[in-house]
Amino acid sequence: MTTTEKMLARKDGRTGYVIFNNPERHNAVSMEMWDATRRILDGYEKDGDVRVVVLTGAGGKAFVSGADISKFGAERATPEAVAAYNKMTEMAYGGIHDFPKPTIAMIDGYCIGGGLGLAASCDMRICSDKSRFAVPAAKLGLGYDYAGLRRLIDIVGPSFAKEIFFTARQFDAEEAHTMGLVNRVVPAVELANYVKTYADTIADNAPLTIGSVKLIVGEILKDESARDLGKVAASVKRCFDSADYVEGRTAFMEKRKPVFTGR
Repeated sequence: MTTTEKMLARKDGRTGYVIFNNPERHNAVSMEMWDATRRILDGYEKDGDVRVVVLTGAGGKAFVSGADISKFGAERATPEAVAAYNKMTEMAYGGIHDFPKPTIAMIDGYCIGGGLGLAASCDMRICSDKSRFAVPAAKLGLGYDYAGLRRLIDIVGPSFAKEIFFTARQFDAEEAHTMGLVNRVVPAVELANYVKTYADTIADNAPLTIGSVKLIVGEILKDESARDLGKVAASVKRCFDSADYVEGRTAFMEKRKPVFTGR
């Protein structure tokens, strides 16, 4: 697995962590960091020991604050450069959104612009009570593409998505929770342990069932004409044909905790 100075990866039990390590810039992300993110996730996808992935930012002040504006001159100065940057970032967001294992955004501090887009690409978002959320595109004259807006609307609905973009203001953690943007708000000192316990709870459950549910939810959110119901049915059948299904039933009858292998 490839890591860089500004993108770190570590495993804790069955949880893999992706850490944006640019705290002096509130974890603003460059193209090199997006590319490293993709490579780290590729490693976790192939690692059978990893059942949950947590994405977070270093330094305790920000999750991800968006694109590194200091690099706009080099990375987004021409139409061709903008197109290349947008392609790279959408590959990163899309890769996280479609990642076959559960993903959790652990947010502590600022979650701004592209950072909110990153969080919206995860399955769940758990934040500290000091977190702040915003998309300042309307203050910068930036366009926002269909896929990014669609993911946000799928989470908070069209009215809140418009409010986030139209006002371009910062929302606190409680406002984000009211919108449905985050699943849980916890005190900052408890965040890391809370997320680890949450990830362990998910990792203890049957991986094939979780993977099937994630796939099916993704298909439901697609336009009807784009849904692959055959793939959905196959994922459900795989659960019922698995050794884990036998283990789950046996453990229930024996009144013990099941041990799932993903087979």
